Amino acid sequence: MLEVESIHTYYGLSHILFDVSLSVPAGQIVCLLGRNGAGKSTTMRSIMGLTPPRRGTIKFKGESITGKKPYQLARQGIGYVPDDRRVFADLTVGDNLEISERKTEGDVTWTKDSVYDFFPALRHIDSRKAGFLSGGEQQMLTVARALMTNPDFLLLDEPTEGLAPMIIEVLEE
Repeated sequence: MLEVESIHTYYGLSHILFDVSLSVPAGQIVCLLGRNGAGKSTTMRSIMGLTPPRRGTIKFKGESITGKKPYQLARQGIGYVPDDRRVFADLTVGDNLEISERKTEGDVTWTKDSVYDFFPALRHIDSRKAGFLSGGEQQMLTVARALMTNPDFLLLDEPTEGLAPMIIEVLEE
């Protein structure tokens, strides 16, 4: 489903990723492990087009996505939960979810109601502005927003950061 082949990514003049390759077949869960600064987040940012690689290729479902913009990748079915949350602070929880919704041609797995069933705490704060949420609530909202895109493929960068152990168990299920 996802093929990353020999990518090299830079931040300015700093060469960060050196010849990174990985393959993720459909239906599989793959975890990138490494110490701080090893390039895990940069790899995900490269896949999502936020920090495009200067060399190498990235393919999704057999099609090259190298250099595509993040919104194009979301439309193709790639969801992304960044490590820094990035909620729309001036919008309510409900509005954050609604603007993230992607209609698909097939069955829609994730709706606002199903996300609220998955994260019941969000239902109770639907009308609260996201900027006033705790770190854990913002993290739940970030994961929920990614689910609302009804992705075929989901990238999660430190998805349990700031979450209570009980919520982490829900994510594991």
